[in-house]
Amino acid sequence: MNVNWRSHFKPNSRTLLTALCLTLTLTFVSVPGLDGAEAQEQRLRTLTVTGRGTESIPTTQTEVRLGVEVQGKTAAEVQQEAAKRSSAVVELLRSRQVAKLETAGITLRPNYSYENNQQRLTGYIATNTVSFRINTQSAGALLDDAVTAGATRIDSVSFVAAESSIESARKQALKAATQDAQAQADAVLSALNLKRGEILSIQVNGASAPPPVYRQFAAARAAEATTPVVGGEQQIEASVTLQIGY
Repeated sequence: MNVNWRSHFKPNSRTLLTALCLTLTLTFVSVPGLDGAEAQEQRLRTLTVTGRGTESIPTTQTEVRLGVEVQGKTAAEVQQEAAKRSSAVVELLRSRQVAKLETAGITLRPNYSYENNQQRLTGYIATNTVSFRINTQSAGALLDDAVTAGATRIDSVSFVAAESSIESARKQALKAATQDAQAQADAVLSALNLKRGEILSIQVNGASAPPPVYRQFAAARAAEATTPVVGGEQQIEASVTLQIGY
């Protein structure tokens, strides 16, 4: 007896789609080396460490902010006197070839007195300030000469290293931070009897110097004495984060 199997089995579209999905799924699972649990375990076997490095360098530059303050009866009077004295101070600074000389502020404001709870205008106050940078060795004598030239206020003095020294120290701090991170990783893995693998990622968190410390100075000059100006050290700090396989 001849039986036509096609007449008894007519696959529809749903049956074909189910069979196709089953075939694809089985093929994916049977491919060697794609064990999901094992791959996940390998991805999780990492150690992340952050190393830090610090480099100290001497400061050789002094940043100064100084100026002229004048009081008088009229606005025109004090402004003219402030301009005259400021010009003399700026001329002195230029003759000493200071670096980064610029105007830091100009103000003119009324001055009041208070008597019996009443406010009375007594005059005006004008200020003109400049900022500049000079070698620390020459800063003290220059401050004294600036006062002689007409400066009446020294607002701040800070100390910084030369740009070339800062850049060199930044590289050294990064190198030290990297070595510190590797040493930390080796110590941890050695304690666990594990071996360090390849470095999977590197994150440089920066190498920067903290802002200079400002010091206040009074604009007073003792007879036959030079204002002492002594700089300190500037620290460059860096950190590096490594993700290491094991």
